[in-house]
Amino acid sequence: MTHLLRRLLSTGVTSDDVVAAAPQVAPREVFRRFWPYTRGGRRWLVPVVLLSLTAPAVDAAELWLFKIVVDDVLVPRDLRPFLWIAPAYLGLVVCSGALRFADDVTSTWVGEHFLLGLRSDVFRHVQGLSLGFFERRRLGDVLSRVTGDVDAVETFMLSGVADALYYLIRLGVFLGLLFYLRWDLTLLSLLVVPMFWGCARRFARLIKEASRERRRRSGTLSAIAEESLGNVVLVQAYNRQGWEAHRFERENLGRFRAAMASARIRGVYGPVVETIEVAGGLAVLGLGTWKLAQGQLTLGGLLVFLALIGKLYGPVHGLSGLGTTFYAASASAERIIELLDQRPQVTEAPGARRIRRARGDVEFDRVWFRYPGTADWALSDVSFHVAPGETLALVGASGAGKSTLAKLQLRFYDPDRGAVRLDGTDVRELTLSAVRESVAVVLQETLVFHGTVRENIAYGRPAATEAEIVAAARAADAHEFVERLPEGYDTLVGQRGRTLSGGQCQRLAIARAMIRDAPVLLLDEPTAGLDARSGRRIMDPLHRLMAGRTTVVISHNLLTVRDATRIVVLDHGRVVEDGTHADLLGREGAYARLHRLNAGAVLS
Repeated sequence: MTHLLRRLLSTGVTSDDVVAAAPQVAPREVFRRFWPYTRGGRRWLVPVVLLSLTAPAVDAAELWLFKIVVDDVLVPRDLRPFLWIAPAYLGLVVCSGALRFADDVTSTWVGEHFLLGLRSDVFRHVQGLSLGFFERRRLGDVLSRVTGDVDAVETFMLSGVADALYYLIRLGVFLGLLFYLRWDLTLLSLLVVPMFWGCARRFARLIKEASRERRRRSGTLSAIAEESLGNVVLVQAYNRQGWEAHRFERENLGRFRAAMASARIRGVYGPVVETIEVAGGLAVLGLGTWKLAQGQLTLGGLLVFLALIGKLYGPVHGLSGLGTTFYAASASAERIIELLDQRPQVTEAPGARRIRRARGDVEFDRVWFRYPGTADWALSDVSFHVAPGETLALVGASGAGKSTLAKLQLRFYDPDRGAVRLDGTDVRELTLSAVRESVAVVLQETLVFHGTVRENIAYGRPAATEAEIVAAARAADAHEFVERLPEGYDTLVGQRGRTLSGGQCQRLAIARAMIRDAPVLLLDEPTAGLDARSGRRIMDPLHRLMAGRTTVVISHNLLTVRDATRIVVLDHGRVVEDGTHADLLGREGAYARLHRLNAGAVLS
């Protein structure tokens, strides 16, 4: 039997795209991890318990009235008791509806309050993880965990627990009423209860496996969709729509088969449980009919007993099925726990200091660094110093380590050896916020959010006034084109600024750095991706931005770095030359060769 069920569990689809499964976690550990999030809703547990107690009592009263109708109205054909039974039954129905409304509203509030806190904490935790986490993980899978998996945790922690409480109370109420009516028939009906539990235990683990595979496939599907749609320009430019559709369809098929595997398991489980339930009901019906024929039981009593048996088997069935529900939800809980167990690679030291405003003195002192999981050094014994107000240019071929230096300056990573200093203090002794508040960045990939022009500029300093926003836009030569937009500063720029040109997005990025007014400026290929005219146009606002600030410029375009106070040439993570533009040209070394190549490219 078990072998057959495991064959039903097979999806038959494997792929290198599938995200790894999360480590298994015991249910007790899941409760321990997520129980604190129920703190805000615990005071509502008493009303929930009271509602759980009253609802079964009202149902039992309705059934008891049905017994009276049969025994005192239908059998003797006496209509007089019906005159008080009808309004009483109507009152119970209204009462039942009101209780159901109160229960639904209360339980929904408690569940959504739990989700509100958990989802916010998970998102806040992910935001605090180091850059290395996002460089290793697929963003779509992370998004799937923050949304869909968080919802399933609520089922495990609250909805499932509330259902268990509700079933237990109903079981107690109806079991007591059944013993009151006929203890012998009640004992007979309980003979099938162990079969319910045995069936549930056999299926529970298989359902958990199916649910874990389904959630894993959902994460993979989200990852592929995010990657493909996020690079739609590349996909369409290379006519790869068919391939991406095939890749998505392959993983979609995997998710479909995982869902069908789960459905097959549940499909087998349902009829088996119903068969057990019917067997118990038929046994009670047989004995009850015999007692009715012997005059030991009234017709109303038998009908009400059979109705109560259905009410009894409902909670028994529900309790046995809750195990499968818990196991299914625990698959999502495991994925959330794995996410919450991730720790930032870069952390603040105990007693880390804040600084009011840095002077802008930047130093790299014999820095060695390699990315986690790699054997080769990305940086080897790199040293340089930039005094406040000076401009340092980092040049070299792709992969030389220039952008790695920028990541260390922002403390996205820490060096394996050596130190990065700000105003003479190792940045590891400062708070992360203090280090990053001291740096304004204009990156190679212009980062623009879906929002208004005003919101994108003010992202550098949310408390900026309207006058400061406009002044920053003027300094960045952005005010004129912003004024020509349909809604001016209130114009939505679209996701990643797709309604603007590359030069316009870059000028917004410069305005954002202007308004931040940080003492250290980091320019990572500020003219990359721009044509010559656009590149020349942003040079003036860049020079205004650089004025009076310690500036580190990373660039392949040597024409943008010739005025730097000092130029450092990198090759395979090492400093191979160091000096001014004129000095380095006179040495006829690596910089001179790069300059000739760059000049030739410009002339051609």
